[in-house]
Amino acid sequence: MSDLIALYRHGAVAEVVINRPEKMNAMTPEMSAALASLFAQLNDDDAVHVILLRGEGERAFSAGSDLRTLSSYRSAMEFRHRTDYGTTGRRARKPVVAALKGWVLGGGLEMMLAADIRVAGHSAKFGAPEVVRGWVGGGGASQLLPRLVGYGQAMRLLLSGDTIDAQEAWRLGLVEYLVADNDVNDTALTLCQRLAEHHPLAVQALKSAVRASLSMPLEAGMQYENELTTLCFATGNYQQGAATFSQQRS
Repeated sequence: MSDLIALYRHGAVAEVVINRPEKMNAMTPEMSAALASLFAQLNDDDAVHVILLRGEGERAFSAGSDLRTLSSYRSAMEFRHRTDYGTTGRRARKPVVAALKGWVLGGGLEMMLAADIRVAGHSAKFGAPEVVRGWVGGGGASQLLPRLVGYGQAMRLLLSGDTIDAQEAWRLGLVEYLVADNDVNDTALTLCQRLAEHHPLAVQALKSAVRASLSMPLEAGMQYENELTTLCFATGNYQQGAATFSQQRS
């Protein structure tokens, strides 16, 4: 595992840290491969229920790709088949919570969009500057941003390349929590620990159902949800949940 992608464990919570603060946590191809490998391991680790993703330091969650490394791709086809760090989080079956401080730009924005819940500090600044540089982000911004903030706001951000502050991101619904910078990591970790208390099958089934709703017709989605409910029911988890509820009422 690359030293630039760190892992810390807090019980059932895996904390993944982009550890290159002197370069505003800009991503290299080697870091992308390390991040993808780590997420694949965490996917198969039954001891991990929730993943927390953050950037080291106060200056940035991630400023996106290290532009100096783009010349390492020898052809367009090699670039096409790259390991894209922006989409890594979407392959996680477990919930991913992003803790955000400082710059969240380009591929950093796409990593954030791939998370399930976003906790931002007041210092966070968000932007997709790719169009200004002459290209299009390849990690999902054009697909995920409209689903989160709507077509018009997504087009405003993507076509202008402008950055917005944390308060504006909160107003648009780009982030779910807005807290003081000093509280970002603790808030995100506390949230992860709370989610980790739920049964992992139920949590992963719920994530799968909600993600499916973004691409499935309603009737197919309703049927898929029922199949997942049946799966949870078949494991007998409902019996423990019902017993706990009865005890709490008493």
